[in-house]
Amino acid sequence: MLKKKSDACGLNILIIGGTIFLGRHIVEEGLRCGHSITLFNRGKHGADLFPECERLIGDRLSNVEALRGRTFDVIIDTCGYQPADLELLAEVLAPCQPQYIYISTISVFASYPQGQSYNENARIAEGDEGYGPAKARSEERVREVYGDRSTIIRPGLIVGPFDWTGRFTYWPVRIERGGEVLAPGSPDRPIQFIDVRDLATWVVHCCEQNITGTYNATGPATKFTMQNLIDACINATGSTITTTWIPDASLLEFDVQPWKDLPLWIPEGDEEMGGMMLADVSSAIRKGLTFRSCTETIRDLLNWHHSVPPYTVPEAVQTLLPEREAEILTSFS
Repeated sequence: MLKKKSDACGLNILIIGGTIFLGRHIVEEGLRCGHSITLFNRGKHGADLFPECERLIGDRLSNVEALRGRTFDVIIDTCGYQPADLELLAEVLAPCQPQYIYISTISVFASYPQGQSYNENARIAEGDEGYGPAKARSEERVREVYGDRSTIIRPGLIVGPFDWTGRFTYWPVRIERGGEVLAPGSPDRPIQFIDVRDLATWVVHCCEQNITGTYNATGPATKFTMQNLIDACINATGSTITTTWIPDASLLEFDVQPWKDLPLWIPEGDEEMGGMMLADVSSAIRKGLTFRSCTETIRDLLNWHHSVPPYTVPEAVQTLLPEREAEILTSFS
């Protein structure tokens, strides 16, 4: 039986990963709450992080001997992408009957029709080709192995300090630069994302309260628009800009790639993806998920962004370059 919050001090938590982004913030939150944290990873990142934590070196696909015979109250899996990633871990960890928290994604759903909100019971993608379907099959495997001890968390875009992808970061950096800004679609278009620290805090809360089940976990709690994001960036940076809103159809004619060139932009009329940022997160909110202000997220993200060298890691995405943005703005006018 897992400990409840009233006697949760000292939960023995194993984190698969734990040194790059979400895992790193979960470790920090777990330690802050007084839990015992063990990290299992390949030892390729963050060797100097968290000296107070036990570190076990191995590979979830080929070498889990360091975990054999160990018992944990909770296992948090931040980096399982396909069912095969779960098998060796299940062999050595399932016998201790832990709560298993699996970080999945809202990409598991089959489609996102325009204008339609969706909850956790929406139709799931079939097959196993691609990121979303592979995650969906992984969810199924977690439930098969861990049953009612499994917690499936489906975030949307995760943002904040130590996000090396540079996706959400595009918008605070672009607004900070000032000038004429290309804004995609309509100002009242809803968008969703979650601060990594809010997600990490809730993951640890799920450990302490033994919260199981499946939850969409993006945000915020009420409608948040592209205009709201731009306003928050202005508030956080003090920048002066002019905004040129370019309709979806025009951006597609300019060969602008949704989400890739302009993060958080998906044409609302897209039959398969137009409603992707309409996830219903009310179940997670009822279980304690909360959200900080977007302005706070942006300020902290920019402080981190300006403290590190330019992105050189493979995970970084290539967003719209300033020259290309200027070209589009000139052509549109």
